[in-house]
Amino acid sequence: MKNLLFPYRQYNYILKALVILLIITIISHMFRNSLDIINITLIHIIPVIVVAIHGKGKTTFFMTILCVVLLNFLYIPPIYSFSVHNELYIWSFLIFGIVGWIITYQAKSLNTQMKQNELRESLLHIISHDLRTPLSTIHGSINLILSNNELNETNKNSLLEDINYASIRMERLITNILDSTRLSSGNINLKLQWCDFEDIVGVALDEFSQKQSDEKVIVNIEETGLFWGDNTLLTQLVVNLLDNAFKYSTTNAKIDFEVLDYNNYIKIQVFNETEFIDEEKLKNIFDKFYRVEDTNDISGSGIGLAICKSIVKLHNGEIKAISQNNGILIEINLPVLKRAKLI
Repeated sequence: MKNLLFPYRQYNYILKALVILLIITIISHMFRNSLDIINITLIHIIPVIVVAIHGKGKTTFFMTILCVVLLNFLYIPPIYSFSVHNELYIWSFLIFGIVGWIITYQAKSLNTQMKQNELRESLLHIISHDLRTPLSTIHGSINLILSNNELNETNKNSLLEDINYASIRMERLITNILDSTRLSSGNINLKLQWCDFEDIVGVALDEFSQKQSDEKVIVNIEETGLFWGDNTLLTQLVVNLLDNAFKYSTTNAKIDFEVLDYNNYIKIQVFNETEFIDEEKLKNIFDKFYRVEDTNDISGSGIGLAICKSIVKLHNGEIKAISQNNGILIEINLPVLKRAKLI
C-alpha cells in the first residue's frame, strides 16, 4: 500500500491544506456568531498560504477559489448563496488571490535560488574531489618516477599508464561539464552521418585502461549495419555508459555490453552487478548531479548519465534503468531513421 501511495507523497501539502480548510470551516461555522467576519476571512487565508509556499501557481489558484467560494457561501450575507452585495467583500476576495500569488512567486524564487546553490555546491565538489583524485595520481606517479632512478621498465610503464589514464579521466570530466552545459542549452545541431557501432565501441573502450577493458567488459555487438546518427555524441554516450558501469560495479564483477538490432531500432544494454538500488532512486539517476546515496567513496560528478539521456533524446530515443536481481541494467532504444544502401 505504501508503495502505491509513494508517487503521491509530493502532493501531501494539498491534502494538508484541505484538512486545515475543513477544520477552519467547522470551527468558524460553529462560532460564526462570536467571530467577526474579518477574523473568519483572515483564518481562511491559511490554507492558501500552506499551498502557496510550495510555489505551485495552479494549485494556489484552485485553493484560493475554493476558500473564496466557501467563505462567500457560508459567511457573506446573504449566507448560503453566492451573491455579494458589498464591494468590500469583492476586494477581500481579490486580496486572497494577490496574497497567494505573491507567496507563490517568492517560493518559486527561493526554489530557484536553492537549486542554484545546489548546482554551485555540486560544481565545487567536482573541482575539489573529482578533479583532485586524478590530479593526485598524476602528481604521485611523476614524483615516483623522478625520485627513483632504479625503477625498472615494467614499473615505470605501469606508472606511465596510471598517468595516462588519470589524464584521460580529467579530460573526460571536463568534457562532460562543458558538454552538459551545451546540451542543456538546447543550442546543438547533430552532425548526422553513417556510424558503425563496432568502431564506436572500440573507440570508447580505448578511453579506459587496457586492464579494465580486457578483464571486465564482455562485448556483444550484432551485425547492425550502419546507423544514421552523430558519431561523436554516440561515442560519448558509450563512454559515459561504460564509465558509470566501471564505477558502480562490484569488485571483479563482469560488465555486459550489448548492441542489438531490432530492425526499427537499435537496443544498447549495459549490465553491471552492484549493490541493490531502490526503484525510486533509479528514476532519478539520469538527473544532473544526482548521486545514489552511500556512494561518497566513489569518484563521479553525477552528470555522466544525464548527458547520456540528453544524447539519447537528441536521437529521438529512450533510456531507462532497470533493477535486476543483483545489478542494474541501463537500456537504450535508438530508432533507425533510415538504412544505408550498400552496393
